[in-house]
Amino acid sequence: MGILSGALTVRRFRVTGDIPENWRTTFRDRFEAYAWNEHAKASEERGDSTSGKAEIEGWVQIHNLLDIEFDDPTRWLYQNYVIFSLRVDKKTLPAQLLKATVAKRCEKWCKEQGVDRCPSSVKKQVKEAIEAEWLERALPRVAITECCWNVTDGWLLLHSLSEATADRFRKRFLRTFGLKLVPSTPLDWLTDDDQREHLLGTAPAVLVEAKAN
Repeated sequence: MGILSGALTVRRFRVTGDIPENWRTTFRDRFEAYAWNEHAKASEERGDSTSGKAEIEGWVQIHNLLDIEFDDPTRWLYQNYVIFSLRVDKKTLPAQLLKATVAKRCEKWCKEQGVDRCPSSVKKQVKEAIEAEWLERALPRVAITECCWNVTDGWLLLHSLSEATADRFRKRFLRTFGLKLVPSTPLDWLTDDDQREHLLGTAPAVLVEAKAN
């Protein structure tokens, strides 16, 4: 729980979009709709259970990754600060062992059918059955990304420097709240409009582009 205690390594984003007037109630409902769900199918999230991988993601309480209920705002809302985490569960099967097991089961099928070669359709069914069986038993690798969102001032701190993590978080955030996260630049700290416009005219192109987005 780095957000609540300990040192922080964060990325700062501007939150763009229209905040609803009754945002506390609206956000509670959105959290509930997009919370982490152990019964979700990988194909409905970011994975595909027929490729030897499965991923499930969703929002959880920052206090404990097993807390997925958001009906009590006092657990995630502190004045105008919304604090929560993104949980990602990923299961990956051992590719070589999977390949060898499929080959053995196809070999057994050929003996039972009295044929020399296993059709591709049967091989596919065998592979999918093994993957479903193994993924059901496998324990996932769990990743947690914490954040702190100041709703009234329109900024969010993400407790990660990973670009891939930030991209996943931003997509889930947009899907949940209909709001975009734009990376902050040093220009965001300036309060003088004339000074900001002057720096924009002399800033490197990459900084100007980031500000425009």
